[in-house]
Amino acid sequence: MKLAIVILNWNGIELLKKFLKPLLTYNNENEIYVIDNNSSDDSINYIKSNFPTIKIIENPKNYGYAKGYNEGLKKINADILCLLNNDVEVTQNWINPIMDEFKNNSTTAAIQPKILNYKNKDYFDYAGAAGGFIDCLGYPYCDGRIYNIIEKDNKQYDYNKDIFWASGACLFIRKEVFINLNGFDESFFNHMEEIDLCWRILKSGFKIKYVYKSKVFHVGGASLEYNNPKKTFYNFRNSLFTITKNTEKNLFVKLFFKMIVDGLIGVYFLLTFKFLHLLAIIKAHFAFYMQIPRLIKQRHQTNPNLKGFESTFLITKYFKLKFVKFFSN
Repeated sequence: MKLAIVILNWNGIELLKKFLKPLLTYNNENEIYVIDNNSSDDSINYIKSNFPTIKIIENPKNYGYAKGYNEGLKKINADILCLLNNDVEVTQNWINPIMDEFKNNSTTAAIQPKILNYKNKDYFDYAGAAGGFIDCLGYPYCDGRIYNIIEKDNKQYDYNKDIFWASGACLFIRKEVFINLNGFDESFFNHMEEIDLCWRILKSGFKIKYVYKSKVFHVGGASLEYNNPKKTFYNFRNSLFTITKNTEKNLFVKLFFKMIVDGLIGVYFLLTFKFLHLLAIIKAHFAFYMQIPRLIKQRHQTNPNLKGFESTFLITKYFKLKFVKFFSN
């Protein structure tokens, strides 16, 4: 079973200087590719000069995460693809536990490792943590992270399990499944495209796994900082895209309540003087309204009878954690 490790890069030379060396150290002689989204820094020359074994695929422009990977992966021959952010530090033996899962379970289509925070290595990372889920309104969360509450890694998630979505920061996926599902939805550009893809994987009858014995550290916010209004725009718009395309029943009821919650978050931004984030939510909703006909068409192209799984309201989980955290201090 052939594995290819694939990094999408755009103007990330400083990250490449920091994280390519440990990747080669713990690589197990798998092929490594860098798909470059037309960087204007010296990324390509740096790789060619310092890591000649790494293969470079050059995209003619910055396609973003979704199309950048879709275009580059067409040129890679492998059974398993590891889509790895350029701001991820890998560790010893991070590959073997995941490849064992693929070899032992043909229904497993995608896997993520345990993802810890690079700057605070005892804590989980915002992007993926110990595996991703969604609530009944399509809001994503993770074991180890709900909204801005990040858990310390006390081995509470040291067991393999089925998850709803695997983080795009370090996503292992069977190439055949990726191709058959037409890859990432390029209309997303950045953020949450892996959740949409994972939902379609589940609808196709495959499983997505979290494998705890594989561990990586993620810097996070390398493309967009967490407090960047552009990130707010993509997250709110793409969440609406995802639930419209994939939810199986009561779509309009869910959208109605989701818009109420989005509105409440907008009020919070207003009261805390985060006007650019409020504007980002408004823009996200109008961008969604413009795309409803396309999204409904895509919805009809999926099988609505195949079940994913949806949880309860995320907001209740959040306040439960806040309550526990308050009384434990």
